[in-house]
Amino acid sequence: MAPLGGTFTANLTLVSDYSFGGISQTQRQPAVQPGLGYTTAKVSETVPLSAYLWVWGSNVNFASSGPGVEVDLMGGLKLKAHDDRLGIDLGYLRYFYPGSPAALSYNYGDFTLTGSYDLDVVLINAKVRYSPNSFGNSGNAWDKRVRLTAPLPFLSLNQNISFKAYGTLGNQWVERYLNYGIPSNDYWYWQAGVITSAWGIDIGVAYTGTTIDVAGCGNTTNCQGRVIMTVGKTF
Repeated sequence: MAPLGGTFTANLTLVSDYSFGGISQTQRQPAVQPGLGYTTAKVSETVPLSAYLWVWGSNVNFASSGPGVEVDLMGGLKLKAHDDRLGIDLGYLRYFYPGSPAALSYNYGDFTLTGSYDLDVVLINAKVRYSPNSFGNSGNAWDKRVRLTAPLPFLSLNQNISFKAYGTLGNQWVERYLNYGIPSNDYWYWQAGVITSAWGIDIGVAYTGTTIDVAGCGNTTNCQGRVIMTVGKTF
């Protein structure tokens, strides 16, 4: 038990490619991503509101600066209601890139609002992120995405193994899009995959892509469709 009746959570994920908004952050190379978070206890049974703080990291590799590290600090409030079926999360996320040249203006922050509802057959999750000055001094930026996740109980082999499928569709809009590294103000991205949970380990296989072509992605394939594999464990 953590202080004030809260809980600590840690996780470690290995991915074949770190994709953010459908764009590779590692030149389509693997990444190691640890995370550590703290969540307070709910205010009360009648006020199911709690606060959280989370730190997360990953290796990155940008064409403009080479290999580096990303460290994210997140904090906010989340509400659970309707027997935990309804979830609302309001937070702030700050992205840091230690060691990157200050002139590149990599560091930035997002305000986030997430809503979800569990219908048993499908979990609906919608998120909006807003930054007053996004990555690379690119100005105002909005990211809107929706995700549907469905359990696949008919595939379960035993009580220790379960499967779920998900699909995500999102749109990223950026004011100074050339600073951000995209060819126009906005683009669409998507991902569809299956996650297998076995004895506390999550194994995922997904296909992701964007509407950005090779020329619009700095003459790289970082925005092209590709398969990504993940292996993760929560402690």
